[in-house]
Amino acid sequence: MADRGEDVDAESEDELYEVVNITDYARRHQWWSLVFGNSTGPIAEKYSVASQIMMGGVTGWCTGYLFQRVGKIVATAVGGGFLLLQIANHSGYVQVDWRKVEKDVNKAKKHLKKKANKAAPELNSFIEESTEFVKRNIVISGGFVGGFLLGLAS
Repeated sequence: MADRGEDVDAESEDELYEVVNITDYARRHQWWSLVFGNSTGPIAEKYSVASQIMMGGVTGWCTGYLFQRVGKIVATAVGGGFLLLQIANHSGYVQVDWRKVEKDVNKAKKHLKKKANKAAPELNSFIEESTEFVKRNIVISGGFVGGFLLGLAS
């Protein structure tokens, strides 16, 4: 009998929750519209062209600048490590078994080909979604690309 009482309580709990339509909620609460905008469509419907170019340009510049700085650090680390290995090899501290290296590289190539064939549908889906986003938000995307290139150059 206790089980039946728990079922009744569970049913009454489900009835306490109501489904909120976000569109109606936004119409009734003005702060929601101020924070999230009146439109839920693409960004092109919310902001002026100048604002979109500015937002895209600033975010692109920041991304390009960071990309440049991190890229320099990574290139320096990889190049320095390679240089140290070459010096160690030339000095006789390190002996490289080139047959084993070639065997491992070929094994890695085969493994990557298998993985690439499995990942192709997921990659195609991501590319399609990205292309659709750029098409819907062409102005801000253009600003981002321009800012990114400026960030790389600075």
